[in-house]
Amino acid sequence: MERLIIKGGKQLQGEINCSGAKNSGLPILAASILINDSVLIGNLPHLKDISTMLELLNSMGTDICFHENGDIEVDSTKIHTLEARYDLVKTMRASVLVMGPLVAKYGKAKISQPGGCNIGARPINFHLQGLEKMGAQIKSDDKFIYIEAKKLLPVEFKFPNVSVTGTENLMMASVFVEGKTTLKNCAKEPEVEDLANFLNSCGAKIEGAGSSIISIEGVDILKKTHWEVLFDRIEAGTYLVAGAITKGKVKINKIIPEKLKCLIISLEKMGFKIFCSENSIEIDARTATIKCQDFSTDPYPGFPTDMQAQLMALNCIGEGSALITEQVFENRFQHVKELRKMGANITLEKNFAVIKGVPNLVGSEVTASDLRASASLVLAGLIGKNRTKINEIHHIDRGYECIEEKLNKLGAEIIREPLA
Repeated sequence: MERLIIKGGKQLQGEINCSGAKNSGLPILAASILINDSVLIGNLPHLKDISTMLELLNSMGTDICFHENGDIEVDSTKIHTLEARYDLVKTMRASVLVMGPLVAKYGKAKISQPGGCNIGARPINFHLQGLEKMGAQIKSDDKFIYIEAKKLLPVEFKFPNVSVTGTENLMMASVFVEGKTTLKNCAKEPEVEDLANFLNSCGAKIEGAGSSIISIEGVDILKKTHWEVLFDRIEAGTYLVAGAITKGKVKINKIIPEKLKCLIISLEKMGFKIFCSENSIEIDARTATIKCQDFSTDPYPGFPTDMQAQLMALNCIGEGSALITEQVFENRFQHVKELRKMGANITLEKNFAVIKGVPNLVGSEVTASDLRASASLVLAGLIGKNRTKINEIHHIDRGYECIEEKLNKLGAEIIREPLA
């Protein structure tokens, strides 16, 4: 067990490169099951969740080779086990992404019930409903879901609610289905589009990814490719907020600013200057007066729920008050209790949070409850008087690559220490 200790009060300045997105890397790794050869994947972040997915694939028979330049070669042509192990899936719900590829290629799968961050109900019933409509037979017990399909059929399926992993799973399940499969009310996230682009580079015929309707024309085989994973827009957004909250000047490279449009608009309304180029973004907060700003989370292209906690931390020291409405997950205010320990003035009612800005926050000992909650505590710690100690940082290591190293490069003072 480890914790982070942050000495607050440092103004961040400088530039960093953005890492690849784990939410792109995970489905692309799962999709390797579909490929009739090895694939070379670059820009994968060094994260616990990526390691867990690689371990899961390896346990099923996938060969994995790490190249000196950071690329990872994945060969899933010799899979011998069609089971996603309980001890791995329980720690990361994205492990269910192997379900669609396994059923598509081998006609069956045994998947443990998913785990991951405790941020509310995220059932996979939409995944299963879609597979059932395609002809799969599904059984389940307390620990496992059993899926079998002699032949998947082309269908038209509308998701009852938008689901990112549901969209990805059914898109992958459909790549070999003879005929045309149409998915409606799909997630529009850039990571979904990145997965479709990856599959198309292997020979798939997928159209409409990034919109609400995706069509898949089945093909016989998918071939090898070399793919660079999309940048992590949530990591980029988090470091933008780090520059904002410390009233610094921070530039993030290796990104696509258009994918951050909703966050950029919110930050500009709060009083910050944002400068965009083709593959970088810079925030200048040195002379800003921070103004509290209302916002509501929504599926992409709306304001990302994965940035809600970070922008809440920023609002805590703004002028005035802000109303935050969480419309994606029902249990995503667990960071509020910890921010209050640091002096934040936050009132909760159902899926609403009202923040009244205070002049400053105070360092305290706090505990991370989930991935993005932990990021908000790091941001608050950057400006907290005295020192902030953050426990349970295994959450942050699931989604942020070398967070203390990147922030220290910008001028922060953060150390990671083991707990006895």
